[in-house]
Parts: sequence; C-alpha cells; structure tokens
Amino acid sequence: MAKILIIDDEPQLRALLARIIGLEGYDVEQAPDCTTGLRLLSQYEPDVVLCDVKLPDGNGVELVGRIKEIAPAAEVILLTAYGNIPDGVQAIKNGAFDYITKGDDNNKILPLLSRATEKARMQRRLARFEAKLSDEHSFDRIIGSSEALRQAVNLARKVAATDTSVLLTGETGTGKEVFAQAIHQAGPRAREAFVAVNCSAFSKELLESELFGHRAGSFTGATKDKKGLFEEADKGTLFLDEIGEMPVELQAKLLRVLESGEFIKIGETRPTKVDLRIIAATNRDLEKEIAAGNFREDLYFRLSVFRIQLPALSQRREDVAEYARYFVGQFAAKMGKRIETIDDAYIAALERHTWHGNVRELRNVVERSLIMADGERLSADTLSPEFRAGAGAPPDSLALDALERHHILKVLEYAKGNKTEAARLLGIGIATLYRKLESYGV
Repeated sequence: MAKILIIDDEPQLRALLARIIGLEGYDVEQAPDCTTGLRLLSQYEPDVVLCDVKLPDGNGVELVGRIKEIAPAAEVILLTAYGNIPDGVQAIKNGAFDYITKGDDNNKILPLLSRATEKARMQRRLARFEAKLSDEHSFDRIIGSSEALRQAVNLARKVAATDTSVLLTGETGTGKEVFAQAIHQAGPRAREAFVAVNCSAFSKELLESELFGHRAGSFTGATKDKKGLFEEADKGTLFLDEIGEMPVELQAKLLRVLESGEFIKIGETRPTKVDLRIIAATNRDLEKEIAAGNFREDLYFRLSVFRIQLPALSQRREDVAEYARYFVGQFAAKMGKRIETIDDAYIAALERHTWHGNVRELRNVVERSLIMADGERLSADTLSPEFRAGAGAPPDSLALDALERHHILKVLEYAKGNKTEAARLLGIGIATLYRKLESYGV
C-alpha cells in the first residue's frame, strides 16, 4: 500500500484530502506544518508528499529541497491557493513532481498521485538495485587476506576516489576485472555505467567499430548508425581488458581520447566529445611490447599514471583455502548440494598446486569437485587425476587412466550429455574430449 503524507495548515481541507485519498486505498498521514512534516518524513517514509505552499513555519517551495534530502525517493506535489509561474518553476527546479492550484485542480490529484507513487516505487527499486550492485562489487567482497593482496587493495582504494586512469597488470585469472569494478563502484562515477570490453576478442576493424562507433554506410554491412562503447560509457568508466592486444593503429585513437576527450567515429569528420574514466588491464609486459614495437610508449605513460600489479595466486597460497570455501558455498547452492565437511587433504592438495590459471583455474577445479561429490563431504577423491597423484593416488598409468575416464564421464553426465559444456568444465578442447570418449567406446 502506497503511503501519502499531507502537509497543510487548514484542518478541514487536510481531513477532506485524507478521506478522498484513503478511499482510493492509500495509507495517509497528516501534518499541520513544516516541523511536524519533516519529523514524520523519517518515521513514516511516504511515497508521495502533498504539501501546501504557504505554511505557518515555512514555504512549501523551499521545503521541497529538504524533503528530497531526507527522502530522495519520495515525490512531492505542491498545492497552492494562488498559483504563480515563478513559484511553479522554482518548485520543479527544487525537485517537485508537480505544482497545482487548490480547488481548480482537485480532479488532477488522484491521477497525479498514481503517477507519482509509481515513480517513487521505481526510484526505490533502483536504489535497492544500486545498493546491491555496489555491495557485490565493493572492495570488501574481494577474497583473500594475504599481505600481497591487501597491498593491491589499499592502492586501489586510494586511486578509486580520484578520476585518474588506472593500469592493472598481472597474470590471467588474477581478478583484474573484479578490481576494475571495485574501483568504479568506490569512485565518483559509481552511479554511471561501467562498460567492459576485451580487446583480444575482436579483429582490428570490429574493435574500432565497437569502441568508436560508425555512421550508416561507412563500410560494407554498416546498415545503420552505431554508438560505440566510448559513448556508452560517457560519464562512467570504460574498462579495456587485454589492452596489450590492441592493434597499434587503434592505440593512436585511444591516446587522442585520453588527451582530448574526443574521437571521430568511422565515417564521420566531426569529433564526438566524451567524459569518462579509463581503466585498462593486461597480462603482458608492456615495456617489452614497447621495445618490440607492438605498443606505443606515449599511450603506456598515459595509461599507467597509476599502476597496480595484482599478485598471482602462487604468491599468496594462504588465500587458497579461503577462495576454495567461498567457491564450494557458491557452487553447492547452485547445484542444490549440501557440503558439511571439506577434508584437510582436499585443501592441502589445492595449496600444493601451482595455479598457472590463478583464481579462475581454482574456481573451475572447485566446480568440478562439486560435480564429483556424492555426499556431504568434499574429499581429495573428488579432485581430478593430477591433484590425486599428488595426494597419494596410485601412481601407475592404468589407475590414472581409470580415474580420468570416471571423471570425464561424471562431468559429461552432469552436463546432460552436452559435450561443449563438458569440455568447458574439464578445461580441454572439444576435439580432445571427442578423442577420449572414442577411446572409452562412448
């Protein structure tokens, strides 16, 4: 039930409005002045405030701003006995939903209330979504307590409050996009868009079109105007993942955006202005790429104003157990399983591993373990053969072959026969999976 707060110093009119609105199914509270109205605002949390302009202890037009400060999602409709254009204009500037004259516009109140309550509900839903999004991508959600990770987080927290370009470096799977999201959410552009693009996923021509957009007819297949990701991220943050893979020809255009805040779309002659923050990431050594002629030195200096090196998982093995327990909880909920115990031998086997694929590889290993687990206990037996070999499994190839066959068939069963999905979970190519299945006679 939507809540309406009426602030008016005329008792009879206030009571009449309350009755009319109440009969429409709204919950109604009343206040005779600004002071009482502001006190009720925090306690009652109305969706809409119907407020008189002339009040004993203040002016309704000026009160709008204070109401929006206390309850940003609440909509305000001002009522006046003597409407005038300057007051109406100022009320809307202050954030009022509408400004109407008493008596003449009584028939407008109910339709206005309906529209205002719907807008207030949407604002509350949006606020809840933004709060959830902010929590999901906050620095507090970054897993790990090792000193190496804490140092990286501390650097990211400091730069987040600024609008400085950031370069995130580190091996594949170390969580560079997680850090980029956290920097965005903790920064001044948090309410604006976070747009991510993997520079290695496109050819030069497609990447240029994706980033900068194009005019219809500018090349074969360009049947309509396309807005690029720089425009999509305007006022927000653009995350350029795998920046080391960007063709040199496009690096010059990116440098122009960083230096002047403008670029030219494909097929256009006039520049487009944008205001955004750039966060870039790479697993390459860009200084070596510069020496090899694959990366522009001037672009590197512009991107690396603030550089953060993310530590590999092999450099912070004390975080492995924490990640493992987190992923076990995540996948158990997803698969409808209940895991009560994680064996010490299971954690020990994970901690011994080299983790060339870092956190991403660990996540995949835990997902496979949950597929293999039959009961409420996660043991080293649920790990794939290379882990079991290090955890005391029989070393002979026959035993390992049998374990591999059992593991692959179990994953294929989990994937409901979908070989592409099974290959993804196993971390092998689809051709390799077909070859192994053929050898098993499946």
